[in-house]
Amino acid sequence: MFDFEVSFINEEFDAARVPPDQLDALLASGWRHFGTRFFRYNFALYQFDIRRVIPLRIRLADFTFSRSQRRVLRRNQDLETVVRPIEITTNSEFLFHRHKQRFNHGVPDSIYDFLSREPAVSPTEANEVAVFHGGRLVAVSYFDIGTSAVSGIYAMFEPTLNSRSLGIFTLLKEIEFAIESGKRFYYLGYAYEGESFYDYKKRFRATEEFDWKGEWKKVQSAG
Repeated sequence: MFDFEVSFINEEFDAARVPPDQLDALLASGWRHFGTRFFRYNFALYQFDIRRVIPLRIRLADFTFSRSQRRVLRRNQDLETVVRPIEITTNSEFLFHRHKQRFNHGVPDSIYDFLSREPAVSPTEANEVAVFHGGRLVAVSYFDIGTSAVSGIYAMFEPTLNSRSLGIFTLLKEIEFAIESGKRFYYLGYAYEGESFYDYKKRFRATEEFDWKGEWKKVQSAG
């Protein structure tokens, strides 16, 4: 049961350009964005339930890789990994349409459901982790870069390589980038209260959750 005395939040705005320090402030208040649309909401429909939405971030000064995460990194060390400004190519669009076949509901139409038409610079500076196997693009993830934070946007991978855990692999590479760049936080996006598809986001060490009252608190089950 949840407390219906709590205030419901459902807000959005559009912005073609958000400076890095303002991005940090928005992320710290539970905001996210797809393309130029920024949004935040504290309750959502998941399957047949109304769930509390939980924004998550990692405090990087306290983060260490778990044993299973190190295994994912080792398993994919034979792949070529490139971090660069976002480039939407024919290959990445093809991979997007292969990856979306994994979903039964909420299937996106286009990569531009998540990115602007100038994704490397609008609405924020943003990079991609591009992963190649024998010259073939097999995974890509996209992330924003703020002054003190990095925030994941979207990730996709070749479905036939599911055993490589490429979604986790690119996420770990984003965390590595954030640490090496001297950032304080890595924002994982939203999860839900209770069990859901997004529970993997709660399993990273030093993970914090936003309480929708302005405070971030440690996730007790993380790590």
